[in-house]
Amino acid sequence: MYSLRFQLLAATLIAALGGAAAFSFSSSLFLSLTVLCGIIIISYGILYFFVYRPVTHLHRVIAAQSNKQSVHRAMISSSDEFQRISDAVNSMLESFRADISQMVKLERVRSEFLGNVSHELRTPLFATQGLIETLLHGALEDKKVKRDFLKKALNNIERLNSLLEELIDISRIESGEMKLRLRYFDIVPMLAAAVADLQSYAEQRNITLSMKGLLDREIEVLGDRERLQRVIVNLVENAIKYSEPKDSVTVAFTEKPDSIEIFVEDTGIGIAPQHLPRIFERFYRVDKDRSRDVGGSGLGLAIVKHILEAHHSTIAVESAVGRGTRFTFALKKGSTE
Repeated sequence: MYSLRFQLLAATLIAALGGAAAFSFSSSLFLSLTVLCGIIIISYGILYFFVYRPVTHLHRVIAAQSNKQSVHRAMISSSDEFQRISDAVNSMLESFRADISQMVKLERVRSEFLGNVSHELRTPLFATQGLIETLLHGALEDKKVKRDFLKKALNNIERLNSLLEELIDISRIESGEMKLRLRYFDIVPMLAAAVADLQSYAEQRNITLSMKGLLDREIEVLGDRERLQRVIVNLVENAIKYSEPKDSVTVAFTEKPDSIEIFVEDTGIGIAPQHLPRIFERFYRVDKDRSRDVGGSGLGLAIVKHILEAHHSTIAVESAVGRGTRFTFALKKGSTE
């Protein structure tokens, strides 16, 4: 900026000398010098306040951005074009900074997602490959081993198919391709159907699955019935997986003036406090060994979160280790008249 100041001063002197030269031919030396000094002072002041200061401000803004410092908006008294340029540059640089931060975040999420997907896909594929290779190398002759290995291979393929379906679903939800069919419907039969579908699974694990609420009346809510049933199934299935034999899982609902609150509660192993903020992240598992034993993909709760957000609802979770977990969300209540 020193070169700019020097150029301004030189330009002022040249302009002043040119202006004073005219007076030197027709006036005394004293008058010429007085006029020269006055023109120098006035010219430099005009150039300083209307050119030098705004340009200096722009230089400081750009330098601050280059050094990743916070940009402070210095107020300039004049309302000329340089003030508008300064505001535009401030806005542009702040926008660039936000865009760069978002790009860095998205790149990190993308890398983590690809790493998780590749790991989740490789696990059942390699397991199935190992089972088939063992069968081909002589285990086919043993009927008991052959049947056991084929059942394990089938389980791995089913797990792989489930994972791919959930990946497609969550991709469609996040990209906006999954369109909701919103309408008012009776939520009681939907909850009852979800509980009935998982009753045999709960019995296999010696877990009591029940439903509570005003089951003898019609209660309408606004939403996509199919997607909301997927939410209930995912939550109940998750609760069963993380419960011990003789524990219980309960689906319940209560009426509010403008909404219906739905609960899925279990008396299972619970979730430690440090895990609660992350349980809705894709592929995040509280207990990785247990998740793989019971066939979890790590996407169920992420899908639940996305579907409820599409319904303009949020899901809350309360849990205590050894006491169980409770998931709660609300849906807009409709008229039953």
